[in-house]
Amino acid sequence: MSGMELKNFDRPDESRQFEGLGRMDLVQVAGKAVGRARFEPGWRWSVNVGPIVGTATCQTSHLGYCVSGTMRITMDDDGTTQDFTAGDMVAIKPGHEAEVVGDEPVVFVDFGEISDYAKRR
Repeated sequence: MSGMELKNFDRPDESRQFEGLGRMDLVQVAGKAVGRARFEPGWRWSVNVGPIVGTATCQTSHLGYCVSGTMRITMDDDGTTQDFTAGDMVAIKPGHEAEVVGDEPVVFVDFGEISDYAKRR
């Protein structure tokens, strides 16, 4: 059908495994990457993604929606900490640590600049 593009996270264009405790499925829609990530309890960016990309903290800009669970973000520049949870929309600038809080997996749909997120270099 012209004028419409349909994708489904159950049939992603690409899947990226973290260093344990989760993965991100990506689809390309209208030339833009959209990701659905699942972060398992105990997941922490510096442990599970940092070794893949080679930076101490996340340098990706995120714009997304939390489907389930609770994620804690700590900004590099001023140490500000904020939790987000199911139902929250969030914009996060580059330069942050992230970790799952509690025993529930975090499912997060990301419309940010995630083309290279968790991509092995």
